[in-house]
Amino acid sequence: MADVIILHGAWHQPAHYDDLAGLLRSQALSVEVPDLYRLSLTESTALAEDIVAVSERPPLVVGHSFGGVAAGTVRGAARLIFLNSWILDVGESPAQLLDEVERATGAPAEGLIGIPGSDGQIRLDLADARKKLYGDVDEPAATRAIELLRAEPLTIFRAAPSRVSWHDTPSIYIAGERGPFDRRSAGRPLRRSVRDGRDLGEQALAIPEQDRRRR
Repeated sequence: MADVIILHGAWHQPAHYDDLAGLLRSQALSVEVPDLYRLSLTESTALAEDIVAVSERPPLVVGHSFGGVAAGTVRGAARLIFLNSWILDVGESPAQLLDEVERATGAPAEGLIGIPGSDGQIRLDLADARKKLYGDVDEPAATRAIELLRAEPLTIFRAAPSRVSWHDTPSIYIAGERGPFDRRSAGRPLRRSVRDGRDLGEQALAIPEQDRRRR
């Protein structure tokens, strides 16, 4: 059961969200951060929907980065929160959107530096990740976050939803200052959109007091 389900981004894992989950739990919210590692999009959606199904009431589903792809397909949520994330429509894939950006601008889309391995996995360049992902956090937090990063299969860029739920579910997009795909994703016809991450506050994560379950 959960009041909030957090779907982590690519190269990340549930432990990256320990502080956020702890903060929410301190506010008497139950939180689940399922591990989506090496799951297909269909499997990730099913895992999240299993949590939704056993929750006492529709939870909030938060998708960060690549986690937004799965979040946008989850049915039964009270609200979807896209945190600097991808939002794909039916049949779209990250690879397709990256190609569209390159065709439109004549240059590859900005992003993280990935290092392909002979095993078909992509590992992030750690110095690049430190600068682009964790440039605004202190050294101990950044060091821990980098240590937790994992390799991802190339297939993540080909994930394309066969159905989406974000058209019909109240949604908020929280745009980071440096996210290269914010403009595209935040421009989606969501039922609600917040462009600045500093505006998150209570409007995104507020749950009525009577709906909170003390742990």
